[in-house]
Amino acid sequence: MPSATALPACSVLLLAGGRGQRVGGADKGLLDWHGQPLIAHLHATVRPLTDDLLISCNRNAARYAPYADRLVHDACDDFAGPLAGIRAGLAAAKHDWLLVLPCDGPRVDVALIAALRHAAQTQPQQAVMVRQGEYWQPLFSLWPRSVAPALEQAWQAGERSPQRVLVAQGVTPLDCPPDDPRLANLNTLALLADEGSADRVADRQ
Repeated sequence: MPSATALPACSVLLLAGGRGQRVGGADKGLLDWHGQPLIAHLHATVRPLTDDLLISCNRNAARYAPYADRLVHDACDDFAGPLAGIRAGLAAAKHDWLLVLPCDGPRVDVALIAALRHAAQTQPQQAVMVRQGEYWQPLFSLWPRSVAPALEQAWQAGERSPQRVLVAQGVTPLDCPPDDPRLANLNTLALLADEGSADRVADRQ
């Protein structure tokens, strides 16, 4: 398979604008994992793949700024969820495609990103979303910028689910195993701690 850099340029959006309810209100993207903030791990993976790296954040802008070309913010101040960040990202994106990744998915790799981008070549006007068995993973997805008007219409009608927006517009699945470690969401303090402990054990073996 050709490398991700052989594909047409895309913008990248790292979602870090949540309320952090599962981590006691902390800014999740700035939580430590393996000695660095979660956002730093995503940055290291995607930085070589784009000249348009966006981070959706609603606080701590000064701490996120070194990891992005530009920061975007929700148009509203009530932490309306990931679709609000995607809406802002699509409006700001320089390229025709926007790769969306969550800040609490630090194990995503270049191979998975390349697979998303190659899948997009089969249906050039259709988003691509990771699917694990019966379950979609809308925050591991690739959005054509052309979907922005439909997203805006859905938003104004009260829709807040990225998955429902994509499915309504038609979506190409990228099937991954249910236990694919690259899709692990480290979205609680316990999961962050468990992942760190597991990796330390693996390093000693």
